[in-house]
Amino acid sequence: IPLRKQMIDFNRLAYPGGIAVATVLRSSGSGASKALLLLGGAALSGIVHALVGDSDTWAMGDAIGAPSYLNLTFYLSLLTVGTGFLSGRGGLFFGLGGFICYWFLAPLLAATGSPEVLSLIAEGPDPLREGLFRPLGIGILIGAAVGGIVAAFPLIRSAVRSMQDAAKAKAEGAGFHDELPIRMLYGAIAFGGLALIAIAFFAADDMTIGHALGMAVLGTLWIWAAGVIVSECLGRTNWSPLSGMTLIAVTILILVASGLGTVSTIVSSVVVGAAICVAIAQAGDMMLDLKSGYLVGASPRKQQIAQLLATWLGPILMMGLIYVLHEAYTIGSARLPAAQATALAGVIEGIIGGDVPAFRYAAGAGIGGLMAMSGLGGIGVLIGLGFYMPFHIVMTYTVGCVARMGVEKLRGRGFVENVGIPIAAGLIVGEALVGVGKAMAAVLAGAGGG
Repeated sequence: IPLRKQMIDFNRLAYPGGIAVATVLRSSGSGASKALLLLGGAALSGIVHALVGDSDTWAMGDAIGAPSYLNLTFYLSLLTVGTGFLSGRGGLFFGLGGFICYWFLAPLLAATGSPEVLSLIAEGPDPLREGLFRPLGIGILIGAAVGGIVAAFPLIRSAVRSMQDAAKAKAEGAGFHDELPIRMLYGAIAFGGLALIAIAFFAADDMTIGHALGMAVLGTLWIWAAGVIVSECLGRTNWSPLSGMTLIAVTILILVASGLGTVSTIVSSVVVGAAICVAIAQAGDMMLDLKSGYLVGASPRKQQIAQLLATWLGPILMMGLIYVLHEAYTIGSARLPAAQATALAGVIEGIIGGDVPAFRYAAGAGIGGLMAMSGLGGIGVLIGLGFYMPFHIVMTYTVGCVARMGVEKLRGRGFVENVGIPIAAGLIVGEALVGVGKAMAAVLAGAGGG
């Protein structure tokens, strides 16, 4: 919450998802033409997504015979095109990160790499991403975001101080307050820390209070740092490195829990890591909502109160849905492969076995930190996210960015704002609604035993 002014008021990060929601909210009062453009974009996107089905990528590289390490693949998603359009020129650095990986580093490694590297490249782009580019990207993200926090610390301190001053003014019966009281935030942090201690302590029979306290303290600090990273990534691209931040959290927790039994270490780290993952996701979601409210003139204070009052609902609903799906299809089966859970299991096995890509994380963090200290922290976050995300998403996203630049050059900024943005928002909404519909159909079928 103290970072709201920094990310939304001062830096004016795009938050494409927030723009899409605000466009929907304002469509009824913006005239019939914009509403029709929004609905048209939504209809087109929804129909395309329904027709594409499970074949959601186009391997252009295979069609033209390009080397596999170039990874010339497009994600067949108009939602991604719309997201890139809303980000515009600022999102190109996200694409740059992916292009550096597959169009510069991969050919360079193919030409000069060791036999081990060449064997990794021969396996295709996915092992190359998982083994090299993704850890580097996570490191760059962390280094650039944390470095950006350090560089922006005076502004953050000013934001916290203004909240403290507002609390004093309220006590004196003066002033208008657009944020929650700072004391309430301190209380929420304390409550969250105590909850993490309880979760850790009861997660394993041989858990000690010292281990539980260490996991809670470091977990709380990581929630804040990773929440900033996820919020900034969402603000710049609408894509979130949540799984990567969770993997780092679990790594930290396993190191803290060392000394317990292997099973207790894994169980407690995964349980506390799940709580941390939900908290990080809530941070990014809240910032998206605050951006939408900023665009439509809502009160940040009332939004924050609503978020805090309803924050418990999402996890409970999701646990119920996961239970229904598991009973119907079994998580880990071909129907529900749970790719992220498989990746997490692999990471945990590597950590327990002492195989952690620490050098790649550290190298990436060093690069990101240097960029942040050079005043390029925001660009570093985008480049790191480009390293981290699958390249087919990066390619399609870049198409949207370039499309906006081209339309703006040919038709002007007014056309982009009055026509392009409503259509792009519709592209996001339509595909998202069809995706929700498919998920609901699967849940209902599972609940009915189908």
